[in-house]
Amino acid sequence: MRLVHTVKRSKLARGLSLALASCLATVSVQATELVYFPLNPSFGGSPLNGQVLLNSALATNKHKDPNIDDGRLEDQTPLDIFNETLERAVLSQLAGAATSRIIGQDGRLVPGNLETENFYINIVSAGGGRISITTTDKLTGNTNTFEVQQ
Repeated sequence: MRLVHTVKRSKLARGLSLALASCLATVSVQATELVYFPLNPSFGGSPLNGQVLLNSALATNKHKDPNIDDGRLEDQTPLDIFNETLERAVLSQLAGAATSRIIGQDGRLVPGNLETENFYINIVSAGGGRISITTTDKLTGNTNTFEVQQ
């Protein structure tokens, strides 16, 4: 009885397989061409994807720069951040004031000396339309000299 039952099952399975195969053979298949659209704006993608891709890369970045103090920003309080920003703004205004003293009305550097709280700035005409600028740190005595063409 078992043998008859197994034979009936295998005939039934074979019949279902044939019916399924014949149905699949008559089904028409349609496809369209694949079109590539770049995501990355560097390669022609939408510029709106840039920030999303950057945030994704930063979130998954497991590499740490050994030269950067890890956790520096997390350790700062809002007051520390505010004080640093305020210090940068004041230094920027001081640099602007010093620049206004060494640049004439015509936009050219004016030869002469300028002294600030921390620096000596010496501007000398080097000839041929060149100006030599030497900055000296009062505390360390370190100097930095560069020339510009006017």
